[in-house]
Amino acid sequence: MVKLTWFGHAAWLISFENKNVLIDPFLKENPKSPIKPDELGKIDFIIVTHSHSDHLGDAYEIVKKRGSKLISLFENIQDAEKEGLPEEKLIGMNIGSQVDFEGIKIGFVQAVHSANCTGTVVTGDGVTIYHAGDTGLFGDMKLIGEVYKPKVALLPIGGFFTMGPKEAAMAARMIKPEIAIPMHYGTWPPIDSNPKEFQELLKNEIKVPLLKPGESFIV
Repeated sequence: MVKLTWFGHAAWLISFENKNVLIDPFLKENPKSPIKPDELGKIDFIIVTHSHSDHLGDAYEIVKKRGSKLISLFENIQDAEKEGLPEEKLIGMNIGSQVDFEGIKIGFVQAVHSANCTGTVVTGDGVTIYHAGDTGLFGDMKLIGEVYKPKVALLPIGGFFTMGPKEAAMAARMIKPEIAIPMHYGTWPPIDSNPKEFQELLKNEIKVPLLKPGESFIV
């Protein structure tokens, strides 16, 4: 059993049997987040898809206070080193392949955005989850689906800075997950898109649960 909990925007907690992975921990300044960093339980790994403040969020604070390991692109980890984070808690990677960290496989994949952007593919307990980060639609999403075969795709639908519902639905068709969950919408007016549009576009094709911030989905 793998539990995915959405904290609004692109912040997700993935709870595996023995490990907890937090992705893009924008919590303290996130108007939609029902939780703040001090309220988190044990976090083994933090993944940051890119360095924009609404994705880097509270990563540094959580590493310092909870001893979590921070995994991101090499350049982002260099920035973390400059902030005085302990070297043994920092893991700099790049786009290429998944790496096994204590039974959880984590890898970075392409995203079309700015600020050293990536998506991430996380596998544990027999379940693979693709978190697209901030991205526009691009053709190699089909390759992500073919190579990693994610059961769940977490896709931005807010538009303006990322895909909107139409583009995200096309992305889901290329990736072919069993489940596609929309994210990165409704945080502020520019990205106040309608998740039901995304759901409607994929009806009879892919299961699309619509979560409220703080709600979980069990895989």
